[in-house]
Amino acid sequence: MDNKSGMNPITSVMLTIMLLAGVSSCNNGAGLAGPASIREATNMNDFTFTGTGKKLTEEQFCILVQKGTEPAFTGKYYKFKGDGMYACAACGNPIFDSRTKFESGSGWPSFWEPAQTGAIKEVVDSSQGMKRTEVLCGKCGGHLGHVFTDGPNPTGLRYCINSGALEFIPRK
Repeated sequence: MDNKSGMNPITSVMLTIMLLAGVSSCNNGAGLAGPASIREATNMNDFTFTGTGKKLTEEQFCILVQKGTEPAFTGKYYKFKGDGMYACAACGNPIFDSRTKFESGSGWPSFWEPAQTGAIKEVVDSSQGMKRTEVLCGKCGGHLGHVFTDGPNPTGLRYCINSGALEFIPRK
């Protein structure tokens, strides 16, 4: 298998299977994690994030609350190269610095390290018939994506994150 992306071939196969299986579906909220404001959300139209008064878009609700995934190669930050911080779209928590962003070939924005200790939480995700590590916002518990061990140095990690879960804040 020709693998110019640097992605582990097993991860590439798993990614393909997930895409074909329709992982991006957002029709249920089973297994939600995080504080009560995220866990109790059942309807996007009456969901307002506690503390900010911010209304989520349909895509943000699907990803952050229902643990959905945007289609590969479609997110607004996939090829974006701005200098700044990527924050949680629900609560504004700084999650990743653009200096740690890299092109993984996976179809989603990828980072090799969170912005700071406590920016994220990691939990075991056994959905989709495989064991992965889910990445949640360390402040509100919103679903951001997953982390894999096929990233670049210095950490060897690839935080594969949905653009819809992020807001970009340019560096001043």
